[in-house]
Amino acid sequence: MRFDDKIAVVLRDDLLTWQRLNVTAFLVSGLGSVVPELVGEPYADGGGVEYLPMFRQPVMVFEGGKELLSAAHGRALGRVRMAVFTSDLFATGHDAANRAAVRAVATADLDLVGLAVYGPRNAVDKVVKGASMHP
Repeated sequence: MRFDDKIAVVLRDDLLTWQRLNVTAFLVSGLGSVVPELVGEPYADGGGVEYLPMFRQPVMVFEGGKELLSAAHGRALGRVRMAVFTSDLFATGHDAANRAAVRAVATADLDLVGLAVYGPRNAVDKVVKGASMHP
């Protein structure tokens, strides 16, 4: 099935494996709460055990260098919904500290290690232009 919209995550290519996984999980966690139609119905197995719902469509994961993330961020501003993860967030321990760490840095100075974007397919494709699919 082809969707008219797209979810994409762009990760900085110098992150450790655990950081890539952690950043991806954090970045996509907000999408379902602000765009509830992205979340499908709950799951149930053949034994009647119920499970939480998940996104109704794939999440495309890309990677690129620090400059690419900065350029993608600039292209995303005002065009698509976006979540950011900065290097400062690896040193914080809770949600309020995360928000304070992002707020303390000017937009142009954010040390981005990941971003998640959601919007029309063509707009998201423009945002992630130049990024490689994550291996």
